[in-house]
Amino acid sequence: MKNIDRLKHKICSLEQAIIKLDDWKSRSEKIVFTNGCFDLIHKGHIQLLSNASDLGDRLIVALNSDRSIRKIKGNSRPIFDQSSRSMLLSALEFIDLVILFDDITPRQIISDLSPHILVKGGDYHPEDIVGYNIVKERGGDVVIIPLVEGFSTTKTIDRILKNQNG
Repeated sequence: MKNIDRLKHKICSLEQAIIKLDDWKSRSEKIVFTNGCFDLIHKGHIQLLSNASDLGDRLIVALNSDRSIRKIKGNSRPIFDQSSRSMLLSALEFIDLVILFDDITPRQIISDLSPHILVKGGDYHPEDIVGYNIVKERGGDVVIIPLVEGFSTTKTIDRILKNQNG
């Protein structure tokens, strides 16, 4: 039970995250931020998150809530609820905090946390990333990490459905 409690400690509100980040920044720790749905965790996600963590001292992951995912991807998603997804992410040793958010984009969280580095996967162009201007205007960096070929949550779900129906 103590291991589960330690994992739950990584899952926090924006207000709690701001307090922790203020402490980390006061110790000159470099804060890395990424976000996503992380509905079915796969090799591509692990590589993205691991590489992101290598860019700084602390990795913060903003996780789309169930409601947010339904707005973006439709009522058939998410596959796993936000409690399951946040617990799974918090179990990864290289993730320091997981923050759930209801908005479609993490713009407000990025503005409030002011990370040193904003990371997204290779399917984005830097200027198209939500928060790009916020991070760059504050002297931070935006980093694109190449995708792992052949790994996609949507394609995995489609493959499962095809095998089930066909």
